[in-house]
Amino acid sequence: MIEKKTVCQIVDEWLEGKEYFLVDVSVSRDDKIVVEIDHAEGVWIEDCVELSRYIESRLNREEEDYELEVGSAGIGQPFKVLQQYHIHVGEKVEVLTADGRKMVGVLKMVDPEKFTIGVHRKVKPEGAKRPRFVEEDETFTYEQIKYTKYLINFK
Repeated sequence: MIEKKTVCQIVDEWLEGKEYFLVDVSVSRDDKIVVEIDHAEGVWIEDCVELSRYIESRLNREEEDYELEVGSAGIGQPFKVLQQYHIHVGEKVEVLTADGRKMVGVLKMVDPEKFTIGVHRKVKPEGAKRPRFVEEDETFTYEQIKYTKYLINFK
């Protein structure tokens, strides 16, 4: 069986000096290898092909046959690595908390321990006749959430 560690090392070699980053590598028992990469400006198919060929040049099909799939981290899919949070600062995201609350807001701040989103809420200020929308910051540790994902806006 091909080891995940081996594939990760090969991908890391290819990534050196590039602005791409590794999101995920999985290797199934029947040697199906799936590699996901990402980039702040999106992933080009030509780069996926180049990475696929690079991996194939480093693995020996004579020793062990495998199936290889190289692609981008799916848009609208939950973030898997911290760099995905960083490239989406200033953009709208959806967060599902561990206790089941779903909220939408703008990703404002990210660090290795936590992140903050600005959420619009309807609040009726004391003495006001009508409620109005105000932005409130919500900060989460990564352990407090089930997922965060980029929210696609078609407007």
